[in-house]
Amino acid sequence: MSLLAQQHNAINLAQGFPNFDIDPKLQRALETAANSAAHQYAPMAGHVALRQAIIELIAEQYQRQLSISEVLITAGATQAIFTAITALVHQSEEVIILDPSYDCYEAPVQLAGAIAKRIPLGLDFKPNWELIDQSIGPRTKMLIVNNPHNPSGTIWAESDFLALEKIMSKHPNLLLLSDEVYEFIYFTEPHQSIHQRAQIRERAIIVSSFGKTFHITGWKIGYLTCSDELMKEIHKVHQFLVFSVNSIAQEALANYLKTANVSLLKDTYRQKRDIFQAGLANSRFRLLPAEGSYFQVASYEEISNELDTDFCKKLTIDHGVAAIPLSVFNANGEDRKLIRFCYAKTTSTLEAAIERLCKI
Repeated sequence: MSLLAQQHNAINLAQGFPNFDIDPKLQRALETAANSAAHQYAPMAGHVALRQAIIELIAEQYQRQLSISEVLITAGATQAIFTAITALVHQSEEVIILDPSYDCYEAPVQLAGAIAKRIPLGLDFKPNWELIDQSIGPRTKMLIVNNPHNPSGTIWAESDFLALEKIMSKHPNLLLLSDEVYEFIYFTEPHQSIHQRAQIRERAIIVSSFGKTFHITGWKIGYLTCSDELMKEIHKVHQFLVFSVNSIAQEALANYLKTANVSLLKDTYRQKRDIFQAGLANSRFRLLPAEGSYFQVASYEEISNELDTDFCKKLTIDHGVAAIPLSVFNANGEDRKLIRFCYAKTTSTLEAAIERLCKI
């Protein structure tokens, strides 16, 4: 869709990346790091100062105390997910993925010779815990969850965590991979992390993203946390996959985290969400609740009966705005006439997109 947007000079609200400037403090931290001696390999597990800063961030945000051996710096969240699955899932085992889902989950499962079991979320994009429980068998090794959720922008309720804990208790060998890359972008209810669930966090791999948190997606730097037992296996893959991550980016982030306030992030994106929602209030699109992440799902059923893939192509080519069809996030291709917009854009970009969308 991004390529199609370029070809037709469309406003790109499809791919999930911000188009506004980073914090000047982070820019200066990067410049300082580039002028330092941080130009050689960082330690395989990551810059010690950055891992320590992450420990302090998790302690502050989630009141969990980790050891430095339980933190791994990765070349983005996607590498973290790929590495964890490759290290912990083996041939003929099963991994449960909840649809609609991010497309990087299934590939490493298949490459490991394992089986991806794609289970649909409910119509409200919340987990169907009864169906999930029924899908777990003796070969099920891992359950992958994503909260706040991409593409829907929904956030779990306390009841969801209680249901997950019940399932994890019932299946003591089940591992949990928790994708929390949008953890600091929430609006309606506070984000709860698996870090806060003492009953299950020792069996969990929790993935985070500096790219999403500080809108530096091009830096490709993230991190995962897990127990020492799981980390030993993950290191075996990580050391041969990337060995170590960009040293200058790590140095910059280690210094920036000393003063960064992640609590302000949700206010920035709330303003952008509100501008986008208000602008489309009188359009023919029906907007679904956007509780977290920087995505807005919209129904176009009052506009067209076309397949969502065809509608998004037409929207890009004929109306100059690119979006993502939700059917591509589903293994079964379910099409509910829903599309996803990314509102992590400047006000001028959003206003220009709104003007075009309201003419449809």
